[in-house]
Amino acid sequence: MITLQHAYVVTGLMFLAFAVFTAMDRTHPTRIRNTLFWGLIATSLLFGDLLGGLGNGLLVVALVIVGAVGKMGVGQPSTTTLKQRREGAARRGNALFIPALIIPLVAVGGTLLAKYTDAGAWLISDRQTTLIALGLGCLLALFAAMAWFRPPALAPVQEGRRLMDSIGWASLLPQMLASLGAVFLAADVGGVVGQLVSQTVPLTTPLLAVTAYCLGMALFTVVMGNAFAAFPVMTAAIGLPIVVHQFGGDPAIVCAIGMLAGFCGTLMTPMAANFNVVPANLLELPDRNAALNGVIRAQLPTALILLVVNIGLMYALAFRF
Repeated sequence: MITLQHAYVVTGLMFLAFAVFTAMDRTHPTRIRNTLFWGLIATSLLFGDLLGGLGNGLLVVALVIVGAVGKMGVGQPSTTTLKQRREGAARRGNALFIPALIIPLVAVGGTLLAKYTDAGAWLISDRQTTLIALGLGCLLALFAAMAWFRPPALAPVQEGRRLMDSIGWASLLPQMLASLGAVFLAADVGGVVGQLVSQTVPLTTPLLAVTAYCLGMALFTVVMGNAFAAFPVMTAAIGLPIVVHQFGGDPAIVCAIGMLAGFCGTLMTPMAANFNVVPANLLELPDRNAALNGVIRAQLPTALILLVVNIGLMYALAFRF
């Protein structure tokens, strides 16, 4: 049976390969720093269970130190030439998206098979099923791309490390912010926020409570950079005690649309570096170092409109109006 631990091993081996090939690349501008960074991530994924809480904590501190020392450089490994890539793209056209589409299809299909068929349940663990199926989809997409495009054997590793070098430390931001959300939940930050909100905002009607919850999700996500970090705090502060328990809102609808409201905040903040800062750097926008770069400014109108729509939807659906 395939479990989440197998996914950790495969991902850890991938980062280990990034570290090894970076260490071997004498032309890399920050060879030692990048090797240490990817090597530490590989160690966490491969041996995290053996390190214990203190060991993993020290490893995270080491990652922060390595990432804070200076900007991580981007390697330029030799795989296929620009001419070869352009010729291949022109020849295959939109069919190039087929390997990418394999990933969500396998993720959804594998999840459904594991939950509703005996064969799927035998193959995939019933815990973290979606993540396992997503990993299988990535592997199948890789095999399909290798068989179809026939690139050099090391192209996936070399191009993978080039892409990860471009993203840099921001690649870990979602995991760290999600962990921070769990820490805030354990520290009862949600309870404190709930008291502050109830003292300053009169949540006397369902509409006011829904508005406060959705705005809180968006604003806290702007600060945290990740809706998964904001969700346990704002749901414990307003979503469950007020919208659900006090006014009787449907918990499934409240939580689902609450996450969507948080995602509106993701579109508006540079703290969501992997969404808003990395694309600006990859596109080499002239204002990529500004707090409100071109990516965020382009997303702001959509984010605000969606936030208003989410407030209306939650109010209408959670209370069956």
